Amino acid sequence: MLRMTTDEQFMRKALAEAQQALAAGEVPIGAVIVSRGRIIARGHNLTETLHDVTAHAEMQAITAAANQLGGKYLTDCTLYVTVEPCVMCAGAIGWAQLSRIVYGASDEKRGYALYAPKAFHPKATVTKGVLEAECRQLMQDFFRQRRQR
Repeated sequence: MLRMTTDEQFMRKALAEAQQALAAGEVPIGAVIVSRGRIIARGHNLTETLHDVTAHAEMQAITAAANQLGGKYLTDCTLYVTVEPCVMCAGAIGWAQLSRIVYGASDEKRGYALYAPKAFHPKATVTKGVLEAECRQLMQDFFRQRRQR
């Protein structure tokens, strides 16, 4: 049996958040924020539930992490998110000064890399493609089902 990397383990937690979003009828994107090897915040899309276009998984997780740490800067924290952040979320990630961003599936239509590739903090590192196939499949299945309605 293959040993999962730390990134894969935390991305599985983000996928569990995405499943919660799916169960609530939301676009299935999930996020977790990790500090010193432990999850300090979780989030999933709540845009439909809250009637709020800003209620993305990353935004939920950033707010929870800031509350947990008692400050707005999340330096030395890693964000794991199932889909490439949008421009709005990338801006928030940059302002929060997250030091590392790990995402699963790329978003060629609305992802930050297309519109704002320098939105993250200059010292932040990005790892993409972690559990990419699973993250992408969850999104494709969701939108395929939506189109059949």
